[in-house]
Amino acid sequence: MMDHVIIIEKTVSFVRTTLENAEGGHDWWHIHRVWTNARRIAETERCNLLIVELAALLHDIADSKFHNGDEEIGPKTAGKFLKSIHVEPQVIEHVQQIIRNISFKSGFDKASFRSKELAVVQDADRLDAMGAIGIARTFSYGGFKGREIYNPDVTPNLNMTKEEYKNSASPSINHFYEKLLLLKDKMNTATGRQLAEQRHDFMELYLKQFYNECDTHIKG
Repeated sequence: MMDHVIIIEKTVSFVRTTLENAEGGHDWWHIHRVWTNARRIAETERCNLLIVELAALLHDIADSKFHNGDEEIGPKTAGKFLKSIHVEPQVIEHVQQIIRNISFKSGFDKASFRSKELAVVQDADRLDAMGAIGIARTFSYGGFKGREIYNPDVTPNLNMTKEEYKNSASPSINHFYEKLLLLKDKMNTATGRQLAEQRHDFMELYLKQFYNECDTHIKG
């Protein structure tokens, strides 16, 4: 197998090219932030750094929500690329399993795969759904999908099924309650939990200001 650095360089080039025209919340810069945070968290964990970096770089290479809900297109796309640059089969399989299990919606299913590397990359991905960046990404995706910013008559669904979550078209503010504010308590690592605290607090502060400006509140 080729050198770690060369593998990462080739992967970065592939991801940047593939996601060149991606929606703003799921573009190369989202990947770059997750990759950066994954390396930061990995410094405090005993894990395989190559797997962590590859999974961070490839975790959204073909997100199912942009491909008619196909949850295997991401692992397949990543696997095909990694095979083309002669990455070891066991590394490819591990990266594919992380891609299958990293998303928030995967938490609706009973966990069938766990690893320290998944824990690290999942925390890094969750961090990018929190704080100022998470807020920006929420409204970017909501705008992309043509959703309302806020509608006080549409209350958050706090008991969603996986299918309801995947098919939700509710206002963007509801996403805070249905996902973003839940992430702090779902972090896997000590470093992830520490980094999540400030981002969580910022989101709560943002919502307080948002409702002050709206002069109305979501009830429930």
